[in-house]
Amino acid sequence: MALFTFLVEDNRTIRDNLIPALEDLAHARIVGAAETEKDATDWLASHASEWQLLIVDLFLKEGSGLGVLRNCRERTPLQRAVVLSNYVNADIRARCMALGADAVFDKSKELDAFFDYCNDASRSTDRDRGQSS
Repeated sequence: MALFTFLVEDNRTIRDNLIPALEDLAHARIVGAAETEKDATDWLASHASEWQLLIVDLFLKEGSGLGVLRNCRERTPLQRAVVLSNYVNADIRARCMALGADAVFDKSKELDAFFDYCNDASRSTDRDRGQSS
């Protein structure tokens, strides 16, 4: 089964490379994407039950990934929010986790761990679907 994924990333090149990688490596189905905090929070509010994994960059065309996390705290336990950014340090990691991120990954150093996390999320989503069927 696919992992329904919403991507918040303003860099077109990264988006264009990340989407097929997620589809191939993590069985993700991208259900939407946004480049700004407002577009992301609007989509998440109007599609609250249509995603299982939220991937958020911190620096966006307008607004911030921190704002997306802040506005996404009311989600089901089966919905995960992860940060994927080039600007990760201990302070940023702590701020993201305090705002409800389930995990934080550095794009330049932790892509393998990020894809492992996505695969784990996909497997646990499949198990949860099997139990509810």
